[in-house]
Amino acid sequence: MSLRAIPTLLKVGFAEAAAYRTEMIVWVLSTTMPLVMMLLWTSIADVAPVMGQAGASWSSSTFVGYFLCVFIVRQLVAAWAAWEINFEVRQGTLALRLLRPLHPLIAFATSNLAYLPMRTLVTLPVAIFLVATHRDSLSGDWRLWALFPFTVFGAWLINFLVNVAVGALSFSVDSSLRVMDLWFALFFVFSGYMVPLDFFPQWLRDVSAWLPFRYVLSLPVELMTGKVTFDEALGLVARQLAFITGLAVLAGTMWTRGVSRFQAFGG
Repeated sequence: MSLRAIPTLLKVGFAEAAAYRTEMIVWVLSTTMPLVMMLLWTSIADVAPVMGQAGASWSSSTFVGYFLCVFIVRQLVAAWAAWEINFEVRQGTLALRLLRPLHPLIAFATSNLAYLPMRTLVTLPVAIFLVATHRDSLSGDWRLWALFPFTVFGAWLINFLVNVAVGALSFSVDSSLRVMDLWFALFFVFSGYMVPLDFFPQWLRDVSAWLPFRYVLSLPVELMTGKVTFDEALGLVARQLAFITGLAVLAGTMWTRGVSRFQAFGG
């Protein structure tokens, strides 16, 4: 059965991550904007506490805990299949993947997931520092922590499926990576990556609740920091699952049509 190849692919992917660890570290360093924003917001909070929605006060310590959680989650949910698909479509090497018994999307997924141990290792010092110095910023509800790994995997799935959908556009255009640039621009605003959603006006918070970006980053962070109750978390998880389902249908349809076009033109 072709799925038996997945453990081997994960091992190969992990070996690749270890071999290109310097490149991965450079990528990690390029995602340190949460640490920059942490310094900015803490400097503001040092002057006076910042008030969020419902009168919640954000102290300097609260900001440190929040943005360290953002950094950790960002490393765990990263996906880059759009770049791989674009490259292989342009080079024609995707044709070799299509000849293999394992579905290409499974291969792309395992390749991305294989980097997770290395990314976890990178975030481990940050996590230790967070627990040791800002434990009060973390949730004390074990039920939220029980949901946390599922929301992280759900966030990764949304990222991966968006990458597949955008990558599938490369079957029709020279490069679809500009669409990923647009995705990231909206992600920076609506995911809580640079500004906690708690500081949005209520109407904008309502809008963000119906966009996928919150469920790519802010939801796991909100569970870590206890910014939502367990009942609210269940509702948000349900919305995350709805986005995963919708994106799976969209990405699958776009991929199938794109591959048909690719093969029709001799790919």
